[in-house]
Amino acid sequence: MRFAHIVPSGASSPVLAVIDGEDAIAVPDLVPDGPADLQTLIESGEEGLSRVRRAVAALTSEAADAVPRHPLSSVGFASASNRPPLILAIGLNYTAHSSELGLKTDAAPTVFSLWPNSLTGHERTTAWPRSLSEAVDYEAELGVIIGAPARDVSPEDALDHVWGYTVVNDITARDIQFSEAQWSRCKSFDGFTPTGPFVVTADEIPDPQNLHIWAVVDGHMVQDGSTSQMVRTVATLISHLSGTTTLLPGTLISTGSPGGAGYSRDPQIFLRDRSTVTVGVDGIGELTTHCRIID
Repeated sequence: MRFAHIVPSGASSPVLAVIDGEDAIAVPDLVPDGPADLQTLIESGEEGLSRVRRAVAALTSEAADAVPRHPLSSVGFASASNRPPLILAIGLNYTAHSSELGLKTDAAPTVFSLWPNSLTGHERTTAWPRSLSEAVDYEAELGVIIGAPARDVSPEDALDHVWGYTVVNDITARDIQFSEAQWSRCKSFDGFTPTGPFVVTADEIPDPQNLHIWAVVDGHMVQDGSTSQMVRTVATLISHLSGTTTLLPGTLISTGSPGGAGYSRDPQIFLRDRSTVTVGVDGIGELTTHCRIID
């Protein structure tokens, strides 16, 4: 199944919706007292998701007419991950990206947190002051959302704890990244972590290590890779992180970016005022961000 947080035409706040073809159906319209956001659905466990599945399966042509549908072309999108208890990001998880940044892939994963103010949605505008950074970069990443609590799980069992997958653009102020010892601030400006537009349940992605991942900036393909190129697999990352921290339902893990970052290019490509960047993962979706630089 595919879910999104949509903002229907005329509405002021987002609501969780099931994606049915080119339409979205708000979950509270589909399920009596149904969850209005993804975090609530995840916390409801298997039974909560099963209720939604049963409601969708019961949508006969006659019943479907009674449920409001919102064409995807007519709605806005909020962050696909809206209230995660924790946002973890993995750095240097593709050898090509580590090399192009001039950084070494260590024996253990590079882990840092992202701040919740950085979350935003598909087709939203991310703005930042020119005085803070003129070296803002893109990073296409596979996002993993935890379902069942994970504590000290093995790699063999780790994927059983995944609720679903989404697309993340890990936007980064490179000048700040290389001037500070930690990476959270340079990646956590307001709007620097777009996610979505969709979350795809784990059963729809049989192998998270076999997905095409890419980025396009202002019409030019700049990243073109595969999750098979990860240094550490999704399962390995979950196992490693759960060794010291209980990964609670809804935890978002951004799993690293392939080669092709703007910082490494000659000439360098940074996000400019009015740039448009689209990052995507095949089987999950395409996530577009519009950029504005404030003088």
